[in-house]
Amino acid sequence: MKVSIIGGGGLVGSCTGFALQCGGVVREIAMLDLNANAAAGHALDIMHGSPSVADQRITSGGYEHIPSSDVVCITAGLRRKPDESRLDLINRNTDLFNGILDEVKKAGLKSSAIVLVVSNPVDILTFAAAKKLGLPATQVLGLGTQLDTIRFCSLIAEQLGSAPTQTRALILGEHGDSMVPIWSSATVGALPLEKYPGWNNSLAEKIFTRTKGSGAEVISKKGGAGFAVGIAIRDVIEAIALDRQCILPVSTIQDGACYGIRDVALSVPTIVGRSGALQRIEMDLWPKEVQGLKASASAIKPTLDAVMKRIG
Repeated sequence: MKVSIIGGGGLVGSCTGFALQCGGVVREIAMLDLNANAAAGHALDIMHGSPSVADQRITSGGYEHIPSSDVVCITAGLRRKPDESRLDLINRNTDLFNGILDEVKKAGLKSSAIVLVVSNPVDILTFAAAKKLGLPATQVLGLGTQLDTIRFCSLIAEQLGSAPTQTRALILGEHGDSMVPIWSSATVGALPLEKYPGWNNSLAEKIFTRTKGSGAEVISKKGGAGFAVGIAIRDVIEAIALDRQCILPVSTIQDGACYGIRDVALSVPTIVGRSGALQRIEMDLWPKEVQGLKASASAIKPTLDAVMKRIG
């Protein structure tokens, strides 16, 4: 499987390339960027480590890689400022993203290609990509709340002293201010979180508040998030490459099948495999969680409508 990373010269794109190398699953990784030297430098740096990691082809270049790519991962975009919401990015990022979509479409995608959108605001740009590229909507995914979900689990594990790999919880909805914590299904080692020693509502609120602000916290400390984003992207790409058919909280265009939400892209539990978003799952949620998801969709809609009008 070949993965092309648009934005491979930047922090997120380069961390994605490294995470995919460490995973050792995909056969070829192509780093694409407007800054060709940066993309080539990252590709060379990653390639140098290949004898100790995996038998992969690491390349760089431009949109000539698109026609032979099985997954096109778009990470390019302007960085979010510490006090800026992801939705505030839209006016700065829409034109850049729209230009990328034009180039991808011009280059020509495989009919079976999967496009994974990472650029923010990811839900809005996922919707735009699905509408513009001419692929079935199931083949255009956004990273969505997969990143928020692993951040959430890491912070729960940190507070409880539990094993991170045995800590399970979901964030659904928008990858942004209206994200929804799904406490109803949260567990540690299959034990419901509310039964775990030391758990209480005050701790829950503290963890979710920090989760929601995690992106801004990392940006304020080091200038931009990269490592965990790369891991979250690898989670999705490996689910596609291995046809794992695992459930991930990725963003797709909603058609009313889950909680009656339609005409926006946001994250619900989704079975991800080689063909993309194979099925969305309407899992049982607490009533306030369902209300939160619907409110999240409503929060996205006005900006989405403005963006689609801008893109045309």
